[in-house]
Amino acid sequence: MSVIPVPVPVDRLHFAMPPVHATAEEERTHRRQRLAGALRLFGRLGYEEGVSGHISARDPEFPDCYWVNPFGAPFEDLTASDLVLVNGDGQVVRGGQHVNQAAFTVHAQVHRARPDVVAVAHTHSLHGRALAALGELLDPLTQEACAFYQDHALYDAYTGVTVDAEEGRRIALALGSFKAIVLRNHGLLTVGGSVDAAAWWFIAMERCAQVQLTARAAGKPVPIDHREAVATREQLGSDLVGWINYQPLWRRISRAEPELLS
Repeated sequence: MSVIPVPVPVDRLHFAMPPVHATAEEERTHRRQRLAGALRLFGRLGYEEGVSGHISARDPEFPDCYWVNPFGAPFEDLTASDLVLVNGDGQVVRGGQHVNQAAFTVHAQVHRARPDVVAVAHTHSLHGRALAALGELLDPLTQEACAFYQDHALYDAYTGVTVDAEEGRRIALALGSFKAIVLRNHGLLTVGGSVDAAAWWFIAMERCAQVQLTARAAGKPVPIDHREAVATREQLGSDLVGWINYQPLWRRISRAEPELLS
């Protein structure tokens, strides 16, 4: 005789929320581990291009210092202890390796302009670069793309490899209060109030770029109308939703490769 399952009471359901840390050191460890995990995921997703690309995370105790992957280190091999701490001028203050100065110039200026931002992600992903080569924003073609509707910008200029702070400031100004920006002829950049959110927005934006390019190649895409796009963004576009969406990826990488935590 079969037994009909009884629903679990709502007040007994458990869903993880972003952790709250008792000390700066605990939060620092958490951010470094999440940063190492995100970099490994980016490597597995094919976002690494030579020595280009960074994910950076603000230090919880020293707000003008940032943890970042070292220059030339493969994303897929990184551990929390491999990361270096860099000040706002790009000088390494903890760790024995160099940092990509050209790439970090943009990160530093975005962090300085956005004190609400914990993490910044920028790599040279394939579909992000293709979208950037068109100098276009994401259209609201899917539910996922609506998370970026009127919440991302286009930096409509290309001046070569960014090596000066003024160029980084212009990019930060173009980003404004948004979660993401398309850097024309360059690629994508996303930000978040956690490493998890910034990483998820980058992954989601790259996939949305792929869908948009694929749909356009196949025919004439039908966009979601303004009202529905805004309503969907309000449901799916918050930092908390980004954090939640990232958790299955974090569980997968941290369980499969626990050495990244060291």
